Amino acid sequence: MENSSSSSYTTKVVANKIPYYSPYKFQTEFFQTLHYEFEGDSSMLKNKSDFGGNVIEFVTSPNNPDGNLRNSVLKGPNVKTIYDHAYYWPHYTAIPAPADEHLMIFSMSKLTGHAGSRVGWAIVKDVNVYKRMMEFIDVAEMGTSKDGQLRALTLMKVVAQGDGKQLFNFAHQILSDRWEKLSRIFSLSKRFSLQRIPTQYCTFLDRVRAPSPAYAWVKCKRKEDKNCTQVFRLAKIIGRPGSKFFAENRYVRLSLLKGQHDFEMLIRQMKKLVSQEDGVGAQAISSF
Repeated sequence: MENSSSSSYTTKVVANKIPYYSPYKFQTEFFQTLHYEFEGDSSMLKNKSDFGGNVIEFVTSPNNPDGNLRNSVLKGPNVKTIYDHAYYWPHYTAIPAPADEHLMIFSMSKLTGHAGSRVGWAIVKDVNVYKRMMEFIDVAEMGTSKDGQLRALTLMKVVAQGDGKQLFNFAHQILSDRWEKLSRIFSLSKRFSLQRIPTQYCTFLDRVRAPSPAYAWVKCKRKEDKNCTQVFRLAKIIGRPGSKFFAENRYVRLSLLKGQHDFEMLIRQMKKLVSQEDGVGAQAISSF
């Protein structure tokens, strides 16, 4: 994964495609090293016929913010792919096949919601990359907290109890219900639209499952609504602007990972916002 000191090229780091998770750019640029350079999304390199050198492509699957499964775009002997599978769990997405890429990263934060433990892990098939990763962890953090590891192990044992599906069935039911409620409200709107996520067969749950993303990726369709985040803020709904994901600010990300009370407040404010549109009756919106 590291750039060879004898190479005349800087290793280019790219994200799969817009919209994408912004920390890839910030983390790459933080150390201001000459060995790595963030290039944007993968289309920036795919369209360069004269490009030479090594490439690292980040693929977030399911994607943050839109929840869709993704695959790598760039191919070739000089391309290394890192799959960010933080959300690759049955409560967020259908699992079409077991994850089996060369380098995959996961997070306890999105598996069980214990973000404060700051515990993640990677599955790495290249032993040399593994050794470099371990060396970096040792230098940067002097190892991983044993308290954090113990807590993560305890949580993993709870997740694996019984047939190992209880947590995922429970969480999927909640998230799919939330997605359905939100989708029904947006179906009445001509001003806003939601991302489309196909219904898929899940090999882990052994059934076709309804969408249950962590986030709603909303587009403001009116020409004058150039700042979708501000439109929602005026409606007392807080979201993250599209620019945070290198998309247009006509988009806003709304989190569905919140307590039930907060979610009900979101639904209540969304109903008020959509009911203000011409042709949307209060009676129709209140039936949801």
